[in-house]
Amino acid sequence: MDKISVGIGEGKTAVNQQILISYALGSCVGVCMYDRDKKIAGMAHIVLPGKESAVSRENPYKFADEGVKELIREMERAGASRKRITAKIAGGAKMFETASRQWEIGEQNVAAVKLALEKEGIRLVAENTGKNYGRTILFFAGDGKLEVRTVRQETVVL
Repeated sequence: MDKISVGIGEGKTAVNQQILISYALGSCVGVCMYDRDKKIAGMAHIVLPGKESAVSRENPYKFADEGVKELIREMERAGASRKRITAKIAGGAKMFETASRQWEIGEQNVAAVKLALEKEGIRLVAENTGKNYGRTILFFAGDGKLEVRTVRQETVVL
Protein backbone atom coordinates (compact mmCIF):
# COMPACT_ATOMS: atom_id res chain seq x y z
CA MET A 1 0.00 0.00 0.00
CA ASP A 2 1.22 3.42 -1.00
CA LYS A 3 1.59 5.78 2.00
CA ILE A 4 1.41 9.52 1.41
CA SER A 5 2.81 11.68 4.21
CA VAL A 6 0.90 14.86 5.07
CA GLY A 7 3.20 17.26 6.89
CA ILE A 8 2.43 20.24 9.08
CA GLY A 9 0.34 22.75 7.15
CA GLU A 10 -0.11 20.44 4.16
CA GLY A 11 -3.10 18.96 2.41
CA LYS A 12 -3.10 15.97 0.07
CA THR A 13 -5.47 13.55 -1.62
CA ALA A 14 -5.37 9.80 -2.14
CA VAL A 15 -7.34 7.22 -4.11
CA ASN A 16 -8.13 3.51 -4.01
CA GLN A 17 -5.63 1.66 -1.80
CA GLN A 18 -3.44 4.64 -0.89
CA ILE A 19 -3.06 5.72 2.74
CA LEU A 20 -2.67 9.29 3.98
CA ILE A 21 -0.61 9.61 7.17
CA SER A 22 0.14 12.54 9.45
CA TYR A 23 2.53 12.22 12.36
CA ALA A 24 2.54 13.81 15.80
CA LEU A 25 -0.65 15.88 15.84
CA GLY A 26 -0.56 17.81 19.10
CA SER A 27 -2.72 20.92 19.14
CA CYS A 28 -3.00 20.64 15.34
CA VAL A 29 -6.06 19.00 13.81
CA GLY A 30 -6.05 16.38 11.09
CA VAL A 31 -9.08 16.92 8.84
CA CYS A 32 -9.94 13.79 6.86
CA MET A 33 -12.58 13.96 4.15
CA TYR A 34 -13.93 11.11 2.07
CA ASP A 35 -16.06 10.45 -1.00
CA ARG A 36 -17.12 6.82 -0.55
CA ASP A 37 -18.45 6.38 -4.10
CA LYS A 38 -15.22 7.48 -5.80
CA LYS A 39 -12.88 6.24 -3.01
CA ILE A 40 -11.19 9.63 -2.87
CA ALA A 41 -9.69 10.67 0.46
CA GLY A 42 -8.24 14.00 1.51
CA MET A 43 -6.28 15.04 4.57
CA ALA A 44 -5.20 18.46 5.84
CA HIS A 45 -2.88 19.10 8.81
CA ILE A 46 -4.36 22.30 10.28
CA VAL A 47 -2.04 24.37 12.51
CA LEU A 48 -4.07 27.44 13.52
CA PRO A 49 -7.75 28.42 13.73
CA GLY A 50 -7.27 31.51 11.53
CA LYS A 51 -4.81 33.93 9.95
CA GLU A 52 -5.14 36.73 12.49
CA SER A 53 -2.36 35.40 14.78
CA ALA A 54 -0.07 34.11 12.03
CA VAL A 55 3.17 35.66 10.85
CA SER A 56 3.22 33.78 7.54
CA ARG A 57 -0.21 33.73 5.87
CA GLU A 58 0.40 32.34 2.38
CA ASN A 59 -0.32 28.65 2.97
CA PRO A 60 -4.09 27.98 3.16
CA TYR A 61 -3.59 24.55 4.74
CA LYS A 62 -2.22 26.09 7.92
CA PHE A 63 -5.63 27.57 8.76
CA ALA A 64 -8.94 25.86 9.54
CA ASP A 65 -11.27 27.83 7.28
CA GLU A 66 -8.99 28.08 4.25
CA GLY A 67 -7.59 24.57 4.67
CA VAL A 68 -11.04 22.97 4.63
CA LYS A 69 -12.02 24.93 1.51
CA GLU A 70 -8.78 24.11 -0.30
CA LEU A 71 -9.02 20.40 0.52
CA ILE A 72 -12.58 20.29 -0.86
CA ARG A 73 -11.32 21.94 -4.08
CA GLU A 74 -8.48 19.41 -4.37
CA MET A 75 -10.87 16.50 -3.88
CA GLU A 76 -13.30 17.90 -6.44
CA ARG A 77 -10.45 18.25 -8.95
CA ALA A 78 -9.73 14.56 -8.33
CA GLY A 79 -13.37 13.67 -9.10
CA ALA A 80 -15.09 13.82 -5.71
CA SER A 81 -18.53 15.37 -5.27
CA ARG A 82 -19.10 17.82 -2.41
CA LYS A 83 -22.56 16.26 -1.88
CA ARG A 84 -20.96 12.92 -0.99
CA ILE A 85 -18.01 14.14 1.08
CA THR A 86 -18.03 13.42 4.81
CA ALA A 87 -15.39 14.31 7.40
CA LYS A 88 -13.57 12.82 10.36
CA ILE A 89 -11.18 14.80 12.56
CA ALA A 90 -8.48 14.02 15.11
CA GLY A 91 -6.05 16.02 17.22
CA GLY A 92 -6.60 19.33 18.94
CA ALA A 93 -4.93 18.25 22.15
CA LYS A 94 -4.13 20.47 25.11
CA MET A 95 -0.42 19.73 25.21
CA PHE A 96 0.52 22.17 27.99
CA GLU A 97 -1.17 23.69 31.01
CA THR A 98 -1.85 27.36 30.39
CA ALA A 99 -3.05 30.21 32.57
CA SER A 100 -5.30 31.58 29.84
CA ARG A 101 -7.80 30.04 27.43
CA GLN A 102 -6.26 32.30 24.80
CA TRP A 103 -3.38 29.82 24.55
CA GLU A 104 -5.52 26.67 24.30
CA ILE A 105 -4.85 26.38 20.58
CA GLY A 106 -6.00 22.75 20.30
CA GLU A 107 -9.52 23.54 21.51
CA GLN A 108 -9.66 26.61 19.24
CA ASN A 109 -8.48 24.54 16.26
CA VAL A 110 -11.19 21.91 16.80
CA ALA A 111 -13.91 24.58 17.07
CA ALA A 112 -12.63 26.39 13.95
CA VAL A 113 -12.47 23.17 11.91
CA LYS A 114 -16.01 22.20 12.92
CA LEU A 115 -17.28 25.66 11.97
CA ALA A 116 -15.47 25.53 8.60
CA LEU A 117 -16.94 22.09 7.83
CA GLU A 118 -20.42 23.32 8.76
CA LYS A 119 -20.06 26.42 6.55
CA GLU A 120 -19.00 24.24 3.62
CA GLY A 121 -21.89 21.81 4.16
CA ILE A 122 -19.63 18.86 5.02
CA ARG A 123 -21.05 16.44 7.60
CA LEU A 124 -18.72 15.51 10.47
CA VAL A 125 -19.24 11.79 11.11
CA ALA A 126 -16.53 11.02 13.69
CA GLU A 127 -13.87 12.64 15.85
CA ASN A 128 -11.09 11.85 18.29
CA THR A 129 -10.06 15.22 19.71
CA GLY A 130 -8.92 16.96 22.86
CA LYS A 131 -7.28 15.24 25.83
CA ASN A 132 -3.59 15.86 26.56
CA TYR A 133 -1.68 13.61 24.18
CA GLY A 134 -0.47 13.66 20.60
CA ARG A 135 -1.74 11.44 17.83
CA THR A 136 -0.55 9.92 14.56
CA ILE A 137 -3.34 9.32 12.06
CA LEU A 138 -3.70 7.03 9.06
CA PHE A 139 -6.59 7.57 6.64
CA PHE A 140 -7.38 4.76 4.20
CA ALA A 141 -8.72 5.78 0.77
CA GLY A 142 -10.01 2.27 0.09
CA ASP A 143 -12.70 2.37 2.79
CA GLY A 144 -12.52 5.75 4.57
CA LYS A 145 -11.25 4.25 7.81
CA LEU A 146 -9.34 6.61 10.12
CA GLU A 147 -6.86 4.97 12.47
CA VAL A 148 -5.72 7.08 15.43
CA ARG A 149 -2.52 5.95 17.15
CA THR A 150 -1.11 7.28 20.41
CA VAL A 151 1.81 6.34 22.62
CA ARG A 152 -0.02 5.39 25.83
CA GLN A 153 -3.56 4.78 24.57
CA GLU A 154 -5.23 2.04 22.56
CA THR A 155 -5.43 2.56 18.81
CA VAL A 156 -8.84 3.93 17.87
CA VAL A 157 -10.52 3.23 14.52
CA LEU A 158 -13.14 5.68 13.29
